[in-house]
Amino acid sequence: MVVSGAAGGCGSLAGQIGRLLGCSRVIGICGTNEKCAFLNSELGFDEALNYKLPGLAYKLKACCPNGVDIYFDNVGGEISDIVISQMKKNSHLVLCGQISQYNKRPPFNLDPQTENTLKERNIEREQFLLLNYTDQYESATLQLSEWVRAGKLKAKETIVHGLENTAGAFLSMMKGGNMGKQIVQVAEQ
Repeated sequence: MVVSGAAGGCGSLAGQIGRLLGCSRVIGICGTNEKCAFLNSELGFDEALNYKLPGLAYKLKACCPNGVDIYFDNVGGEISDIVISQMKKNSHLVLCGQISQYNKRPPFNLDPQTENTLKERNIEREQFLLLNYTDQYESATLQLSEWVRAGKLKAKETIVHGLENTAGAFLSMMKGGNMGKQIVQVAEQ
């Protein structure tokens, strides 16, 4: 399993859950060496790759010499093109976010070569929307809570204090400034 945006809220949880559900190897892609160390030492990822350093495609191939079975995509764009180019036939792509594409016109445009790869390899592409799983909220909450209590699932948060700092926190998150879930705390409890 490969997870892009792996040090963010969804990505860090997706990698850990993938491992708990049976993925034999979990590879994270993120944007700093500090985040890579966090993924490896704190969250149990097998490898973490800094996409800002040269050679991402080569490093991913070294991590997954037989190809990628599952890709949990939080970023879209060039990183996703690289991962998709290394996916196996009949593999699975979960679209959770496309942060690199949010301000593009037209949005979510696939590179023609990437689109061909998806078709030729019969890669199943599914959008992950929480609202599509409302019937599973209760059972999922119970399972996730159990994993958290057992120390099998760890959540990291970047907390900014004060409602007046919301815009700055949002902009920082969009540029990868957060580790884990970005939170704005508006009041003390």
